[in-house]
Amino acid sequence: MPTPMTQTQMTQVAATIEQSGSASQAPVTGLSATWRTARRSFRRHWQLYLLLLPGLLYFVVFKYVPMVNAVIAFKDYNVVAGIWGSPWVGFKHFELFFRNPVFWTLLGNTLTLSLYALLVGFPIPIMLAIALNEVSNGLFKRSVQMVTYAPYFISTVVMVSMIMLFLAPRLGIVNIALQSAGLPPTNLLGSPSAFSSIYVWSGVWQNTGYAAIVYLAALAGIDPTLYEAAKVDGASRIQKIINIDLPGIMPVAVIILILSVGSLLAVGFEKVYLLQNPLNLSASEIIPTYVYKIGLLNANFSFATAVGLFNSVINMVLLVLVNSWARRVSDVSLW
Repeated sequence: MPTPMTQTQMTQVAATIEQSGSASQAPVTGLSATWRTARRSFRRHWQLYLLLLPGLLYFVVFKYVPMVNAVIAFKDYNVVAGIWGSPWVGFKHFELFFRNPVFWTLLGNTLTLSLYALLVGFPIPIMLAIALNEVSNGLFKRSVQMVTYAPYFISTVVMVSMIMLFLAPRLGIVNIALQSAGLPPTNLLGSPSAFSSIYVWSGVWQNTGYAAIVYLAALAGIDPTLYEAAKVDGASRIQKIINIDLPGIMPVAVIILILSVGSLLAVGFEKVYLLQNPLNLSASEIIPTYVYKIGLLNANFSFATAVGLFNSVINMVLLVLVNSWARRVSDVSLW
């Protein structure tokens, strides 16, 4: 017959069993734990992942796969030899672009249009949204929203045609008004100094109503008790705007500002190209239109790709810098 265990032996056996159990239940760390969590999440929410699949495929097929062709910028591309059969030339096309006499003109015109559009086009939708938020008459508010939102649906070609008709040297509405005031008619579309203002303010008229919708949605999400408390404290409308409305839409405004700066050099190609003419070319020639003329019209694909890649890299650097600054200043950022 086996001898019974003493109390000390029983305690040691229990401790051994407990240690072995805790060791077997120890959490798995590293890549295997991440993979296990991902599989568990996919089994639970596979319907949501299925809905996400078309969007992922769109970005992979139309955004990430074409990025491989950026290698053309470092080659002398030949249509017969293909992308990978063309000879490598390194940074030859970048050097040609930087040494080109038009480089600083292109960069200056692009920055001028971009910064002008950002400084004017960013605060105006915020002001419109705040003004509409203060309107109590529902019919008037909806009417203003419809009138300001409608120009967004006008295509770029139609918009440029309207601008040309309004600013025609003799029969345009603007010049007719100038002549009625006793002033000589002016060819504004042929003036390089007026090109940036025409481009920016026509864009403000077209896009302000659409951009204000985002801020109106942010204002609608502010807690109404804040306005009630401010009213009890005797705050005026201006004080409510400064202390409630502006802080309430600040996160949305910061995100939109980051995205706008991230595409600073990506000026709208179609509108600028359609508004160009030989008289205003010194102010209207920007990097996207230059890429189009060099790459497609002159079939210099490698040089055009190098210029476009330079443009994209600058935009990416600006996006990262502004995102880091926003994260430090306001704790709101894209990542």
